[in-house]
Amino acid sequence: MAAAAFFSYGYAHQSLVVNGNAYDTFANLKSSSTLFKAEIFSWLIILIADIIVAWAFFIFLKPIHKQLALLAAWLRLIYTAILAIAIAHLILVLLLTSNSAPLLNVEEQAMLFLNGFQVIWDMGLIIFGGHLMVVGYITMQSSTIPKMISFLLLLAGLSYIIMHTLLTFFLQFEKTIAIFQAILSIPMLLGEISFGIWLVVKGGKIIKNGY
Repeated sequence: MAAAAFFSYGYAHQSLVVNGNAYDTFANLKSSSTLFKAEIFSWLIILIADIIVAWAFFIFLKPIHKQLALLAAWLRLIYTAILAIAIAHLILVLLLTSNSAPLLNVEEQAMLFLNGFQVIWDMGLIIFGGHLMVVGYITMQSSTIPKMISFLLLLAGLSYIIMHTLLTFFLQFEKTIAIFQAILSIPMLLGEISFGIWLVVKGGKIIKNGY
């Protein structure tokens, strides 16, 4: 996380942003879009790492003082949510600098922010993929949940991460993304649906009967 922070803010951000000079900053962002995308990707790594650290600190500090450990975890997660909002603004800047027109009319601005919504949601779905992988790992330890469902959850999580990383940072490879989308949509669908059906049909009975 420290290495990602050094790169994203210490190197990339400081290299691209010229304080007090909007024109030079805009020119840097347009001419170095790859570096700017790498900065955003590094921020995403930091975001995910912060969530993991919040969880790890809670597990470690819980035996010492459960209430304060929980407070510390929530404070870190709130910080992470604020960081996510900040990263969302970088996404909008990326979309703005990717537009060839220097001035946008109202319709173009509306479309810009709609595209921003899509990209930010794609970033969120990368984290959602991580969530599915954790759920898949947990269910793999269970003696009652079928291992095939756990495997499908792990595969679905990995598919979400790959698919939405491509959609967020590599949109220039449209044909390749379309192929990945056609392939990965199948495990993404199967993983969630299979677990959902199992929970409805079997999960409640297991909790009720205590096994």
